[in-house]
Amino acid sequence: MSNALVLLVIAVFFAIVFVVSYLSSRNSTSETFFTGNRKSPWYLVAFGMIGATISGVTFISVPGEVGNTAWSYLQFIFGNLVGYWVIALVLLPLYYKMRLVSIYEYLNKRLGWYSYKTGSFFFILSQTIGASFRLFLGAVVLQLAFFDDLGISFSFTVFVTMLLIWLYTYKGGIKAVVWTDTLQTLFIILSVIITIVVILQHLNIGVIEMTKVAVNHPYSKIFDWDWRSNTNFFKQFFAGIGITIVMTGLDQSMMQKSLTCKNIKDAQKNIFWFSGSFVIANLLFLALGVFLYHYAAQKGIELPSRTDELFPLLAIKYFGTVAGIFFLLGIISAAYSSAASALTSLTTAFSIDFLNVNPTDSKGDKRRIYVHIAFSVIMFLVIVLFKLINDESVVRSVFKVAGYTYGPLLGLFTFGILTRRSVADHFVPYISIASPLICYILNVNSEKLLWGYKFGFELLLLNGLIVFLGLLAVSKKQTN
Repeated sequence: MSNALVLLVIAVFFAIVFVVSYLSSRNSTSETFFTGNRKSPWYLVAFGMIGATISGVTFISVPGEVGNTAWSYLQFIFGNLVGYWVIALVLLPLYYKMRLVSIYEYLNKRLGWYSYKTGSFFFILSQTIGASFRLFLGAVVLQLAFFDDLGISFSFTVFVTMLLIWLYTYKGGIKAVVWTDTLQTLFIILSVIITIVVILQHLNIGVIEMTKVAVNHPYSKIFDWDWRSNTNFFKQFFAGIGITIVMTGLDQSMMQKSLTCKNIKDAQKNIFWFSGSFVIANLLFLALGVFLYHYAAQKGIELPSRTDELFPLLAIKYFGTVAGIFFLLGIISAAYSSAASALTSLTTAFSIDFLNVNPTDSKGDKRRIYVHIAFSVIMFLVIVLFKLINDESVVRSVFKVAGYTYGPLLGLFTFGILTRRSVADHFVPYISIASPLICYILNVNSEKLLWGYKFGFELLLLNGLIVFLGLLAVSKKQTN
C-alpha cells in the first residue's frame, strides 16, 4: 500500500466517523453524554458492543495465538456466554431498578461511601491502564506497518489519535459511542471476512474445502483436560464466566451502553443477542487464525518470531491492496472503538462518583468537559510512557497487574448482591488493596506452593473470593 493510499483510507474512515458522530450528537445535552437519553435501539447497542469488546489486542492476537494454544480460547468464550446471561438476568435488572448512571453508585447505596469510592477508583485505575495498553498495541502496529514510512513519530500518532477520539465523543458522549461503535464493528467483521475470501482465492479452493481444513487442522483442537495447564477447560470456562461478569457487567464502559436502552427488556435483548453474536465473531477470528497458518504453510512463508505479527505481515505484504485496506480499517476500528468507550466511561465515573455531577443539570457541563480533556491527556501520557519503557514484556506485566484490580469489584458486588449483611465500611479499602497483593504473591509462587499448579484466568475468581471473605469477616447482620 502506498503512503498516499494509507492517508486516504484513514481520512475517509474518520470523515465517516465524524459524520456519524455529528448526526447522532445533534441537540445533545449533559444527560445525552452520560445516558444517551435512554433511547438507544437495543439492536444497535448489541452490534456495536462486538467492536468495543474486540480490542486491537484481540484483533491481532487471537488469530496469531491459534499457533500456540489452538482453539482452547473457545473454552473461555463458552464461559463468556454464561457470564453474559448472568449480566442480563441479575445485574441489568438491578441497575435499571436503581436508575443508575455510574454503576458504582450501587455500592454506595448497598455497602457505604468507602465501598463506593473504592469500587469506582479501582475501575478508573484498571480502565486507564487497560485502555491505554490496548490502544498502545494498536498504535504500535499502525506505526510499524504504515506511519514509520510516512516519517510520522509515535508520539504525534498517539496525540492525533486521542485528539480525534476526544473530538467525536466530547459532545454526544455515550450516544456518539453507541453509533460509531456500530460503524467500527462493521469494519472489523468485514476485515476478517474479506481476508478469509482473499485466502480462498489465493489458494484456489472453495468454502467447503476450507471448512474441512479448519475442522481437521491440528490447531483446531478445543479442549484441554490437564488440570495443571493454564488452558485447562474448567479453568478457562469458569474464568470466562468471572471475567465477563467483572469486565462487562461490573465495567462502566460496557454497561453504560446497555443503560442507554429504553427499558430493561430492551437491555436484556441487547445482551442476549450480543452474546450470541460475540461467539460467532470469535469463531471467525479463530478460523482466520487456522487459515493464516495454513496459507503460510502452503506458500512456504517463514513465520514471524511473534504470533502477534502473523496477521499484519500476511495482510500487508501478501494479500493485496483490498485486504490491506480492510486490515487497516479493522485495526483502527478495533483500537479506536475500545478507546472511545473507555474515555467516555472514565469521564462518567469520575464526574458522577467523585465530582458529584448531576447528569441532568447543564451546570455540570464545564466540569465534565474538563474531566474529558484530563483523561484524554492522561491516556496520551500513559501510552507515551509505555513506548519510552521500550520493553513489551514490562508493559504487558503492567497490564496484567492492572487486571488484578478487577478482583475487588467482583468481591464487592457479589457480597452486596448475595448477602444482606452490613459491613464496617471503613475497612473496605484495606481489604480491596490486600487481596490483589495476596493473589500476586500466590501467582508468582504457585508452582512451588501448589505442586506445579499454574494460575490462569481463574486467578480473578480467587481475588474476588478473598475480598468476599474479607467483607464477611468485617460484617454483621442488618438490624432493619
